[in-house]
Amino acid sequence: MALHHDIFWVGRQWAVTGAGIQAVDQRLRGVLDIEIARLWDDGLVQSRRAKPGVNTEDFDRALTTARTRFPREPAPVAAEPLPASPAAMEPLPAPPPVPSAFVLRAEGRLARFLPQWRVRR
Repeated sequence: MALHHDIFWVGRQWAVTGAGIQAVDQRLRGVLDIEIARLWDDGLVQSRRAKPGVNTEDFDRALTTARTRFPREPAPVAAEPLPASPAAMEPLPAPPPVPSAFVLRAEGRLARFLPQWRVRR
């Protein structure tokens, strides 16, 4: 897989991009890449670090940079209870007016016989 267009850090072997950690060598076709959602999965990180030919120093810097850029998502917070009385709530604002649809009057007529129009400057 090609490198993501958002590149935040580039090392010798690894890059931190908008997709997570990606190997700079594109001949690997994304086999060693780590998505953002799996940056905190220690088992996956250790398996990638243990692969032969991986520059562990560069990998550790990429992992540290990626984890600071994409922090772990906080645990879901319990939903707050609804207010006791709905009458105390403020009324919703009126929705904005809907613009009228553009009407074309060329139905059933050939385009080459319609009068041409131009924008005058």
